[in-house]
Amino acid sequence: MDFKAVAQEVLITEAKELELAAKNLDVDFEKIVELIVNSKGKLIVTGVGKSGLVGAKIAATLASTGTSSFFLHPTEAMHGDLGMIGKEDIVLGISYSGESEELIQILPHLKRFDIPLIAMAKSKTSTLAKYSDFFMDINVSKEACPLDTAPTSSTTLTMAMGDALAVCLMKKREFKKEDFASFHPGGSLGKKLFIKVDDLLRKENLPVVSRETKLKDAIVIMSQGRLGSVIIIDENEKVIALLSDGDLRRALMQDNFTLDCNILEVATLNPKVLNDKNILASDALQIIEDFKIQLLIVVDNNEKLVGVLHIHDLIEAGIK
Repeated sequence: MDFKAVAQEVLITEAKELELAAKNLDVDFEKIVELIVNSKGKLIVTGVGKSGLVGAKIAATLASTGTSSFFLHPTEAMHGDLGMIGKEDIVLGISYSGESEELIQILPHLKRFDIPLIAMAKSKTSTLAKYSDFFMDINVSKEACPLDTAPTSSTTLTMAMGDALAVCLMKKREFKKEDFASFHPGGSLGKKLFIKVDDLLRKENLPVVSRETKLKDAIVIMSQGRLGSVIIIDENEKVIALLSDGDLRRALMQDNFTLDCNILEVATLNPKVLNDKNILASDALQIIEDFKIQLLIVVDNNEKLVGVLHIHDLIEAGIK
């Protein structure tokens, strides 16, 4: 059997169902978005089985994009957790058939407290849809399963519908990268937007020498510093040059090379420096990449050395 062809057929089948749903979309997203945005409570997602698993993902997506949301299993709701649903909350109920017994059992309780209900089901005539204030059609003409029974296309469409709702809410709230990062401070975007140069700066035991230093002595300092470079300062402690291992290799290729020469004869004068330690580390990485350097020297307003930032420090911190 050609399993690649089988996989392609599954992807094509599900893609067609998404495209068909997009063409036939009949959901008043504007009113749903207004309802959720103006609510003082939470958006609680509930469902059982595969719908419950998809619902948990939808709740997670909503929560990470600015909508206060969590997933509640309807069975747990019937055994005490129903109190987690407040009078100002909104419920998003998911059931492809619209007849899931566990979910149906909590609907009268929602109506008793006049809690708005958004339904995701395959039919407007289902029990879930009849109880709802807003209906989102997740009906598919064909499951990707060869038996046309296992939830495949339908769960994909349900998840996509949840994504559509999340994106609409993001647009309404003008949710930006900075907002997303604040919900993910440990993620790559959070690191990119929050970690500053000063957070990663090496300030202690730096390989620093004076302008009068001999090259042979500077090499010893370079080895001890473990940065592959030596920073040269003048009598006022201002950074004036940098000796890198690249500079040293190029010097070795010269016919008149001698270890007794002054370090300034082979060092790079006026190296690239940064005079703002409070810029984002991601911006510093861009400077390092643009100038094709490994070590970025950070100085104060008087050009005195504050610290150094090595490209390896950025990589280890997850700045990309």
